[in-house]
Amino acid sequence: MQHDAVVIGSGPNGLVAANLLADEGWQVLVLEAQSTVGGAVRSAEDVRPGWIHDTFSSFYPLAAASPTIQGLGLERFGVEWVRAPAPVGNPLREGGWALVHPRAEDTAAALDELHPGDGEAWMRACSLWDQVGEDIIAALLTPFPPIRPGLRLGLKAPRLGGLAFLRELLLPARRLGDEWFGGEAPKLLLAGNAAHADIAMDAPGSGLMGLLLVMLGQSHGFPVPRGGAGQLTGALVNRLEAAGGEVRTEAHVAEVLVRSGQAVGVRLDSGEVIRASRAVLADVSAPALFGGLVPWSELPDRLRRRMDAFEWDLGTIKIDWALSGPVPWATTPDLMPGTVHLADSVAALAIAGAELAAGRVPERGLVILGQMAATDPTRAPMGSESMWAYVHVPQRVSVADRAPVEPFDEARAEQAATEVESRITEFAPNFRDTILDRRVLGPAELERRNENLVGGAVNGGTSAMHQQLFWRPVPGLGRAETPIRGLYLASASAHPGGGVHGACGSNAARAALLHDRLRVAQRRLIPVSNRPGG
Repeated sequence: MQHDAVVIGSGPNGLVAANLLADEGWQVLVLEAQSTVGGAVRSAEDVRPGWIHDTFSSFYPLAAASPTIQGLGLERFGVEWVRAPAPVGNPLREGGWALVHPRAEDTAAALDELHPGDGEAWMRACSLWDQVGEDIIAALLTPFPPIRPGLRLGLKAPRLGGLAFLRELLLPARRLGDEWFGGEAPKLLLAGNAAHADIAMDAPGSGLMGLLLVMLGQSHGFPVPRGGAGQLTGALVNRLEAAGGEVRTEAHVAEVLVRSGQAVGVRLDSGEVIRASRAVLADVSAPALFGGLVPWSELPDRLRRRMDAFEWDLGTIKIDWALSGPVPWATTPDLMPGTVHLADSVAALAIAGAELAAGRVPERGLVILGQMAATDPTRAPMGSESMWAYVHVPQRVSVADRAPVEPFDEARAEQAATEVESRITEFAPNFRDTILDRRVLGPAELERRNENLVGGAVNGGTSAMHQQLFWRPVPGLGRAETPIRGLYLASASAHPGGGVHGACGSNAARAALLHDRLRVAQRRLIPVSNRPGG
C-alpha cells in the first residue's frame, strides 16, 4: 500500500507530526525500529514489579506550555496530568530548602525568610514572565524565524526597559542570578534549571533557559501523566489511529529512497519498500539522516562539510530505584517536590560545567532526582517510592591530561551511580536502607534502547547558542526542510531542540503541508500541454 507520508520514528515528535498530517486527511504510516513505541517517552515495571519507572524522560513542563501538545486534546485519548505538591526544590546545606511552591506568593515568602528582599525580587521576576513568557515560548516553539512573537516582544521591550530588558534575556545564568537576587536559594533554583541543558553557567542563553524552566514550574508545575510516561505515548497513538493513521514496530528503516532529488519512500532492513507519495518525515538525529539514511551522494557537499562540525550534547547516566518508602530527607521540605536538584552552589555548577567541557566527570555536578510516587501515587505500592536520578557526563572521558579520550563505559556508569547515592545520603543519611532494587542505564545502554540518544545525548545536539536557531542542526538549515524535496527533519536535532513539546514534529508537519499545497497550486497554474509528458 502507498501512503501519503511515512514518519520514521515514534518518539513524541514523530507521533505529533503524524497526528497533524492525519488531521488533514493524509494516510500516514509511522515506522518504529524498537518493539515498543514512544522513543524517549516510555515506562515499564522492569526495575521491580509493581514499581513503574519512566525509562527516559518523566516531567513535562514544556508539554504543559506547548500550544502544539495542548492543541491535540490528548486528555480525550487517555492522558491525565498530575503534579507533585511542589514542582522543584533544592535542599540547602545549612538546612531548609530552596523550593518553588504552587503559588508565586508562597515561593516569594519562603525565599524572603532565607534572605530578606528575595521575595520581592521573585515577584518582580514572575511579573516580567507574566508579560513576556507566552511570547518567549511561542518564539522558541514556532518555525524560525518567529516573526509574530518576535514582533510582540519587540513592541513590549520599550516599556520593560528596552535594551536593558533584552540584555537580561541574554545574560548567563550565574550573572542573571547575581543581578536579581541576594541569597543563594533563588540563584540555585535558576541555575539548577538552566543546568538541565548543556549550556555553561557563564554562557549566553543559560539564563533564559533557567528562567524558562523555573517559571514554567511556577506557572504550570512539572506535570506527569498518571500511570507513567507511556500513557502520553499511548494517547498520541490512540489519537493517530482514531484519525486513520498506522504505527508499525520492529520496522527498522535502512534508507530513504530518493528519486531525482525527491523523497519517494523508504526501504526497511528486511528489504521491504514502502512508498510515500507526499512526504517522508524523519524523527531521527541529524547525523543519522544526513549521510546515513540519505547517502552523501544525494546531498550537497556544503552540508557534508557543515555536518562535520555538528556537536552532540552531553552524555547521561540514569539511575532508577525501587524504594521501600519515601526518601528519608534529614530536613523535610514544606511541600514535597517531584523534582529535586542536588547542587552545592551556583559556583559549583559552573565548575562542573568546566570539568565536563574538559572531558572530566564532575566531582560535584548537578544531580537531578525524580520522586515519582510523591508526584503520582500510582507509580509504586502504597507507602513506597519509585525514584530516579540522572547526571551529565562527557561524551568521551579524558582520564589524564595527555591520554586519549575514552568512551564512557558501563563500569564508569556503575561507579557514578554509587557516587550519586553517596550524594543523596548527604541530605538523606538513611537513603540506602530504603533501596530494594537499582538499575543503571549508562550512555551506551540509553543509545541501545533509543538510537537517537547517541552517547546518552538527550537533546539531539548541543543546546549551546552556536547550534540553535538558524544554526540548528547546522548553519543554513534552521528549519524542518532538507535539501531533498519532500524530506523533513522532525527530531530534536531540528529547531527548537530537545524537550517534550512536539514543536520539532509540528514544524515538520507544517512544512510538509505547506509544500504539498504549493505543489498542488503550481500544477493548477501550469497548462497540461506544458507539463512533462503533456
